[in-house]
Amino acid sequence: MKKTLLALALCSGLVQAAPIELKFSHVVAENTPKGQMATHFKTLVDERLKGEVEVKVYPNSQLFGDGKELEAMLLGDVQMIAPSLSKFQKYTDKLQIFDLPFLFNDMAAVDRFQQGPQGQAMLGSLEQYGLIGLGYLHNGMKQLSASNPLKVPTDAKGRKFRIQTSDVLAAQFDKIGAVPVKKPFAEVFTLLQTRAIDGQENTWSNIYSQKFYEVQPYITESNHGVLDYLVVVNAEFWNGLPEGVRSELKRAVEESVTYGNQVAARKDKEDKAAILASGKSQLVTLTDAERGQWVAAMKPVWQQFEGAIGKDLIDAAVAANQ
Repeated sequence: MKKTLLALALCSGLVQAAPIELKFSHVVAENTPKGQMATHFKTLVDERLKGEVEVKVYPNSQLFGDGKELEAMLLGDVQMIAPSLSKFQKYTDKLQIFDLPFLFNDMAAVDRFQQGPQGQAMLGSLEQYGLIGLGYLHNGMKQLSASNPLKVPTDAKGRKFRIQTSDVLAAQFDKIGAVPVKKPFAEVFTLLQTRAIDGQENTWSNIYSQKFYEVQPYITESNHGVLDYLVVVNAEFWNGLPEGVRSELKRAVEESVTYGNQVAARKDKEDKAAILASGKSQLVTLTDAERGQWVAAMKPVWQQFEGAIGKDLIDAAVAANQ
C-alpha cells in the first residue's frame, strides 16, 4: 500500500526534490562581522528560497579550520567560505596587495580600491582554480598586541608574532627583526596564554571576540594593515545551480556583504571601547614620529613584492587614499 501511495505521489508531483544544501564554513565567532554576515545570508536565503536551498552555517572552525577551508571547498565538502585575503597566495600573487603594510590609510580607501576596476577584476581571477569570488567583506584595520609595549619597531625585535600563511606578512615582521610564526587562527589564544608567542596582529573585533586582550597586556593602535575576506563559492557547485537560484543567491550575498561591512564599521569602534573599558589591555598610542619609524621599517616590503603583485595595482591602491 505504501509503495502504491509513493508511486502515485511521484506521478502527481506531490513529492518535491530535497533542497540544495549550501554549507557556509568560517573560523570566527558568530558575533564578528563575518559571523553576522553569514547569519544574515542564511536568513535571506531562508526567506527567499525556502524549500529550494538550505544554508547551514558552521562558525568557529566547527567544520574546517582556516588551514583546511580552501582544500575542503575544492573537494566539494563545503560550498561557501570567506577566508581572509591572505589565504589565496597559493592561487594568485595579486591578492597579496592587501597584506602590504601601511598601503591604505583607512577602510574608506580600501573600499574605493576594491570597488574600482582593479579590485573587481580580482574577484574573477580564481575561477580557473575552481573558485568564484562574490564580494569583499570587511573586518577592519589591524592593530599589534603584545606582551610588552610596542612604541617603535625595535621594541618588537626578537619577539614572536603569529601571522597568517602569507609571505608578505612574514616579510613585514622580518623587516623589524621580529620572528613571524604561521599558526591557525583557532590556536592563537592558547599560544598567547602560554607565552609560546609574544604577540599577534588583528582587528579590534577579532581581538575582542577571541578574548586576545585578556592575555595581551598591550595593544598598539598601529592601523598598519587591513584584514578583509573574500566570499567565495565552489565554481562547479555555483555554475551547476539553476539560473534563477544562482541569481537570488548572488543578490543575497551582495546584500549580506553590505550588511557585514556596516557591522564591521560599527564593531570596530564598539569592540575597541569594550577592550579599553575592561582594563585588561593598555592602549599604546603612537606619535607621528613613532608611526613614521614603523612605516619606514616596513614599507620596503612593497618593493620586495612589487614584481609579483604588479606596480600598476600598488599605484592604484595608493591612489585610492586620495
